[in-house]
Amino acid sequence: MGTTREDLGETNPSNEEFGDTDAAREELGDTDGATEDELQEAFDVIVSDGAQRLHRNWREVLTTGFAGGLEVGTGVLLLFAVYAETGSHLLAGLAFSVGFIALLLARSELFTEGFLVPVTAVAAGRASFAQLGKLWGGTLVANLLGGWMFMWLVVRAFPDLRATAIESAVHFVDSPLDLQSASLAFLAGIAITLMTRMQHGTESDPAKIVAAVGGAFVLAGLQLFHSILDSLIIFAALHAGAPFGYGDWLAWLWYTVLLNMAGGLFVVTLLRLVRSKDMIKEERAKAGA
Repeated sequence: MGTTREDLGETNPSNEEFGDTDAAREELGDTDGATEDELQEAFDVIVSDGAQRLHRNWREVLTTGFAGGLEVGTGVLLLFAVYAETGSHLLAGLAFSVGFIALLLARSELFTEGFLVPVTAVAAGRASFAQLGKLWGGTLVANLLGGWMFMWLVVRAFPDLRATAIESAVHFVDSPLDLQSASLAFLAGIAITLMTRMQHGTESDPAKIVAAVGGAFVLAGLQLFHSILDSLIIFAALHAGAPFGYGDWLAWLWYTVLLNMAGGLFVVTLLRLVRSKDMIKEERAKAGA
């Protein structure tokens, strides 16, 4: 006579047991469906932050962007000082992280940080494309203007760093527009947007600072083509009497800006938007978009 499931003390699962399982699964999260609570919280923070930034007036956009250029400039100053002493781009990249930390704690604006957060707010119906264009254009110009002025002061305050500034800038302006240059600019857009994503994924200030250090190390330590950071390096070289002009900078800048945007928008931002598709629909419904 064979052994039955009843002999082993096993019974068929009942509807009540399935109900208990479903109840247990629901207790694992506060949100409905398959959306994780942490992802929902991060999404809410990103949309709220993006909406606030996009609804700034021109005065606020330009002043926060100008301040951002100054703060990144402090990182460039330390980058020059450490590279002049050590000859190591990696150590100089770590030193540059002071600029990103200042940017984070002072809550200023950097053009390349505007790819994930504001775009998500627009996708969620909390702001318009016109406001996004104002934020991007105003921040880019203000970052460059603030950085240009700060680098003028750096070159005059530290004349011993002029040769270092010129040497560092040649790496960018002398690079031809080829696959390597395009890849360096594309990777820079990915790196800075990933840094932004990490900082908005936590409420811990120490964790945000770690993300800033990591982003700076990748961008400056590996000499990726970053439209703002490297423009400040080029400005310092121009103030120091570099053997190239502003036309050479513009010839480098136009494709660097576009590829920074492509890397940030079509890799990190697009993936987050696809992952948050249901939440975006709900947010747009709430906004009446």
